[in-house]
Amino acid sequence: MLASWYDEQGPATAVLRVGELPDPEPGPGEVRVRVTVSGVNPGDTKKRRGWLGSSMPYPRVIPHSDAAGVVDAVGDGVDARRVGQRVWVYGAQSYRPFGTAAQYTVVPEDLAVPLPDHLGDELGASLGIPGITAHRTVFSDGPVDGRTVLVHGVLGGVGSLAAQLARWGGATVLATVRRGDDLDRVDPAVVSHAVALDSADPAAAIRTYAPEGVDRIIEVALSDNADLDTAVAATDAVIAAYATRADRTEIPFWPLLFNNVTLRLLGSDDFPAEARRQAARDLTAAAAVGALTVDVGDRYPLENIAKAHDRVDAGGRGRVLVTIPQ
Repeated sequence: MLASWYDEQGPATAVLRVGELPDPEPGPGEVRVRVTVSGVNPGDTKKRRGWLGSSMPYPRVIPHSDAAGVVDAVGDGVDARRVGQRVWVYGAQSYRPFGTAAQYTVVPEDLAVPLPDHLGDELGASLGIPGITAHRTVFSDGPVDGRTVLVHGVLGGVGSLAAQLARWGGATVLATVRRGDDLDRVDPAVVSHAVALDSADPAAAIRTYAPEGVDRIIEVALSDNADLDTAVAATDAVIAAYATRADRTEIPFWPLLFNNVTLRLLGSDDFPAEARRQAARDLTAAAAVGALTVDVGDRYPLENIAKAHDRVDAGGRGRVLVTIPQ
């Protein structure tokens, strides 16, 4: 099969290779997926770079955890009727050496989720890490029907899906963007009110729309927003943080304590298995009824995977995808 891999960590152009590797074969309880589209996440490029001092977990790594494709072979114990089924894949390179940047990937069968026929491969390849992380931020502390949810970074990959899932779950969704110029990019069908963080008093603006405070806060930059979050959190609120800018993040401990706020930290590779399965079910259900869309940015052929990684490292708008030759 044609695949991309790296045998050492470093810059994308220096370590990523593209060439032929043996076709993988599914073992017991596994399926093999012929990949059409592979999704690139910041976590994939961080692993490749050795972020935070991480080392090579395996002698060779085929990157990426997310994908869409078609099941073309099954291992023992898997229903043979799955062959030919369109699927979206998550967790392919989570504690496993070989991910989805290849013509074939092999995963445990529950990591290959049936993809309804009316949904495209690009959406399917965008539901894995960002979608499951978003689901966990919104629902890890129970239903949100009738609650007010504040989503920071609503134009980002996780933030956008979190807002859509919260709305799908019956919440009133508030959101923030970095700059006032970004406000017109926020979908009013999902977000009731959006506030720019560069405005004079974003906390006061949020309190205008949620006088009693917000029940859930979806946080992409805890080190930046800790004071703001404290100012707008309702009693017994939850701050669900999946990222921060400072490794040692300071929080206003006593105000949060007196307000009985829960701080939940979320790392996608280590979500409980049942939580991931429930997220996959809900993501598929929401997407099937048109409640989820993804802003797809740049698409790169597999031969240009290094450019895709550089694009993710540089940031920017939209989901980055790698198309796999068939």
